[in-house]
Amino acid sequence: MTLPDSARAGIGLRQPHYSAFHAMQPRVGFVEVHSENFFNPHDAAAQVLQRVRQDHAVSLHGVGLALGSACGLDATHLDRLADLVERIAPVRVSDHACFARAPWASRGVVHANDLLPVAFTRGSLDIFAHHVQQVQERLRRPILVENLSSYLDFAEADFTEPEFFAELGRRTGCGLLLDVNNLMVNAKNAGKQDPVQSVTDWLDELAAAAPTGLVGEIHLAGHSLQDGLVIDDHASVVSLPVWLAYAHALRRFGAVPTLIEWDTDLPTLDVLLGEAGQAQALLDESLQTEPGTHASEVMACLS
Repeated sequence: MTLPDSARAGIGLRQPHYSAFHAMQPRVGFVEVHSENFFNPHDAAAQVLQRVRQDHAVSLHGVGLALGSACGLDATHLDRLADLVERIAPVRVSDHACFARAPWASRGVVHANDLLPVAFTRGSLDIFAHHVQQVQERLRRPILVENLSSYLDFAEADFTEPEFFAELGRRTGCGLLLDVNNLMVNAKNAGKQDPVQSVTDWLDELAAAAPTGLVGEIHLAGHSLQDGLVIDDHASVVSLPVWLAYAHALRRFGAVPTLIEWDTDLPTLDVLLGEAGQAQALLDESLQTEPGTHASEVMACLS
């Protein structure tokens, strides 16, 4: 069975690959770009994206909405995102489950240059739900919210992380951008004896709690060990443990559009497309495979 383009693997399109991508015109399910890099409709990057959009589906992935910030959304940022959405007509729009804005008495509202985690409390859920609804009303479409790699835990919690995203989806109609690599990073930093099992348990809990169709896109990336901490650096190939967890996610949520993220130490475009090809092999296999696939079968798809 052949997957429709809407459920195929894609790549993150970064500036060093613009020329090679234009020359090769590879057949990928979609390309994903960081929204904020294309807010100016008159600069060169925006012109490149317009040209790419003529032949390829585009997914917009933002880092600046700061949906969990108690001080509210940045109205100018949201207006610029809405303008970009209107210009590009993307297949998906997403951002992160984080906060980054806070009041500072002498400087008004300041914006941190990071994706800061939130506690999974009822108060946080109320803030997220309100802001997600604001964004969706402004964009006139549902958005996806991505789970974070987080390097700390909050003592206070009313929900587990899967419960939090399931409830956010129920309350707002938004979807989840499921980052499997982030789950693996968190499991390893938590010292889990079997990180793959920890991630599959997380996925099973989400599947049991989530509204149908909650997962709208999946991200895969590389990570590294730096000074005793596992860092979500998007600087290497996807590791086997992440591929194994990804195969489980496909069994639980179906053939979901999947992105290969690679943001630093960029390889040649051929390498990135090769990673997307491996994701595509697992997407194709997910339509044929019975539950209970073993690691050897996943490795066969990756060979």
